Amino acid sequence: MAIPAPCGEHAIRPSLDDLIRLSHPAAGLSLARPTVRALQSGQYLSAFKGRGMEFDETRPYAQGDDVRHLDWRVTARTGKPHTKLFREERERPVLLSVDYRASMRFATRGMFKSVMAARLAALVAWSALRHGDRIGGQIFSEAGRRELRPEHGQRAVLRWLEALVSPLPATAGRGDGAALDEALTRLPRHARPGSLVFVFSDFRQLGAAGEAALNRLARHCDGVLVMVYDPLEHTLPLGRHRYAGDGRELTLDADRRTLAEHGRRFLDRRRALEDLARRSGLRFATCATSDDPLLVLQKSGRSRRR
Repeated sequence: MAIPAPCGEHAIRPSLDDLIRLSHPAAGLSLARPTVRALQSGQYLSAFKGRGMEFDETRPYAQGDDVRHLDWRVTARTGKPHTKLFREERERPVLLSVDYRASMRFATRGMFKSVMAARLAALVAWSALRHGDRIGGQIFSEAGRRELRPEHGQRAVLRWLEALVSPLPATAGRGDGAALDEALTRLPRHARPGSLVFVFSDFRQLGAAGEAALNRLARHCDGVLVMVYDPLEHTLPLGRHRYAGDGRELTLDADRRTLAEHGRRFLDRRRALEDLARRSGLRFATCATSDDPLLVLQKSGRSRRR
């Protein structure tokens, strides 16, 4: 089912009503579980890579128990070997990172990149609610940053949607090109092992610190990088054209050589990000401002980790 694109003011700034209405189409979105299988406790195979193990109880040691799980304190106190038992945590935190920097407030077709990022994040949040997952994340720009701890239930989703349409509070972060790197650096600190993490951004000005943070994140979490772009960033029209919106005006005068160079730079940036994702074991997807966000997420869910 195709999602109608917003128009007018809603194509420039996300609205709460529009994000709430995405709950219905989100029913067609499945947040695929990790496909890597890991041996747990020597007893069975689990499809939940990196899932945390929560302590349950201690019982006397039995033949065949993993000696690595011996409870040495109880063993020393009682004089008899005891084994720790663990309960697998199957509920999964879903963290969403949404880029609201100045470069995201742009579009020549469809909607602003920031609006598309908000709609993508809303769809994932509604889908996570249906799967019983916890929802949280971060929204950031040059001006500030908001971070929400993952929580259960519809109230957590609505709190997340309200954050997407509210002004960001000023933070101590730097108001320059370091905003993306700073946000990505904070992600691994909040993502528990086994979390599912989405990053919605154009990834402009991604630096070494941001790349290192994504590498750290991929070691214990399942991540999806969604590169949001406007078609004009990929292909310039030949000749002189003027674009205006959101109080800004842009005039382009491009010849064939400029067109070729512009397209090459975009492809180089996309390939570099795709290579980073492949090396780290992250999934990668692209989303134009004129695309259907549901179809983009469905396609990314079908992609396999290497």
